[in-house]
Amino acid sequence: MNNQLLQNMSKLHTTQLGAERIRKNLSLEADDAVEWCREKISSDCAVITRKGKNYYIDVENCILTVNAYSYTIITAHPKKRI
Repeated sequence: MNNQLLQNMSKLHTTQLGAERIRKNLSLEADDAVEWCREKISSDCAVITRKGKNYYIDVENCILTVNAYSYTIITAHPKKRI
């Protein structure tokens, strides 16, 4: 587990377009996409990996992408079924 992201959860944010993209990609009903992402990232089943400048969080059949320096949620996608 990557503690750096979890220690900086209060810095987690996104742009208005980012929030719309997250809600659209995941078909979310939640008004606050950032809070929804915080809950998912904090859950015990979240698998956090860092590749280069981004964190990738694999949780509940979706992948969240967060910039490791600015803590900006870039996007979220449903996990591809194989």
